[in-house]
Amino acid sequence: MNPLSRTRAFFPVTEEIAYLNHAGVAPISTRVEEALARFVSEATRRGALHYDRFYDAEVERVRNRAATLLGARPEEIAFTKNTTEGIGLVAAGLDWSPGDRVVTCDLEYPSNVYPWWNLQRLGVETTLLPGQDGRLPLEAVETALHEPRTRLLALSSVEFGSGARNDLEALGRLCAQTGVLFCVDGIQSIGCLPMDVSSSGIDFLAADGHKWMLSVEGCALFYCATRVIDAIHPRVVGWRSVTDNTNFDDYHLNLQSGAGRFEEGTPNTPGIFALGAAIDLLLEIGVEEIEARVLELNDRLVDGLQEKRAHLRSPLGDSDRSGIVSFTVAGEEPRRTAARLRREGIFVIERRGGVRASPHFYNDDDEIDRLLRAL
Repeated sequence: MNPLSRTRAFFPVTEEIAYLNHAGVAPISTRVEEALARFVSEATRRGALHYDRFYDAEVERVRNRAATLLGARPEEIAFTKNTTEGIGLVAAGLDWSPGDRVVTCDLEYPSNVYPWWNLQRLGVETTLLPGQDGRLPLEAVETALHEPRTRLLALSSVEFGSGARNDLEALGRLCAQTGVLFCVDGIQSIGCLPMDVSSSGIDFLAADGHKWMLSVEGCALFYCATRVIDAIHPRVVGWRSVTDNTNFDDYHLNLQSGAGRFEEGTPNTPGIFALGAAIDLLLEIGVEEIEARVLELNDRLVDGLQEKRAHLRSPLGDSDRSGIVSFTVAGEEPRRTAARLRREGIFVIERRGGVRASPHFYNDDDEIDRLLRAL
């Protein structure tokens, strides 16, 4: 028996749907539901009476748990509302000069394109490297990083359409060798694949909690390495940005030394409660175990798709694959395939010209087989 089968009871969504869309918006677990209920109960019955030991204490506890998940230090973690905001902190906060270049890829989700395009008014150029077969060749990145005035590389840990996993350690080494900053959109891997921002040489990372982390929308993690924190000027400064920030009578602009300087005001406390419970579950299981189970499910899916002569659009190499499997069925538009499967209670989605399936650790073999039978 799959050792993670016990976790299935935490996800009542399985009673109604074969939920294979964790690369989109994931369902939450009963553990997250209980954390939200705990927040609501305290807010309803006692309001802010115990603010410091209930709300503030949980915010800092979750910050520590998030740091463990990412391989970071707690002072390098800030809470934002979504991935785009985290990337925007970097785009808006760096000192740019006309002629500076940002390198990214034409496979990226718009959240990792538009913040850089928005710098055109400052004379900053954005290079969209062309992907090949759903992935970005490392050689193309290396060449681009050696181009004059390249300041920053912005890539996803996993490409949202094809599911191609980028080699973050190799990319981090290239950035270190060329003196280029490295900004990662981590939303398609955090909670599914192991992440160590330190060993990968990542300077900045942003990831919302509502996909593979199995939390709610509207609460995200932003990582800023200590070595580069002073390179980012907070685009908004508020009462939480500064030291001694509960002393409301003494105005000053002494920013917090860590990433807390980017949390300008009251945080999304219920979102942090939810994210904390979600991260607790991930760490209890172990991300390495989660990765192994997700890849096992995807192996089963890939084998079945190949038997049915479906066209696989995701890379299959051990170092390239992720939690996403993209495919097409001969004679049927991907949008129609996805809609047909959803009508049969199998939740997949069309993305970038393919049907995208993205199971998580609590899914079982039968749900994969249901998808294959429905095809």
